[in-house]
Amino acid sequence: VQLQASGGGLVQVGGSLRLSCAASGSIFSVHDMAWYRQAPGEQLELVAGITSDGDTTYADSVKGRFIISRDNAKNTVYLQMNRLKSEDTANYYCNVDIWVPEAVGAMPFWGQGTLVTVSS
Repeated sequence: VQLQASGGGLVQVGGSLRLSCAASGSIFSVHDMAWYRQAPGEQLELVAGITSDGDTTYADSVKGRFIISRDNAKNTVYLQMNRLKSEDTANYYCNVDIWVPEAVGAMPFWGQGTLVTVSS
């Protein structure tokens, strides 16, 4: 199984970016999906999560600005980031619980980081 994240880049304060993370490989089913981020010198933090039923959760710092969504047909999770602030600068990682055929249950898989830099 591979998770391919994309969409990061350089954007000015107040701008928008859309991150994508697509799962591929031998997949039986996809469950909870989430985005985390880690700024330089900081701990990894949960940004947003979405269950297989579509229930969402957000960090307080991004509520009202970021929207997480998923396309189950494409095994893809998105993060629409609006009204970006300089403190949103970080490496963003997708995390997806996937049940692979040889396993007895879903396991977490991580995508490679995609860097988001918000300049003032």
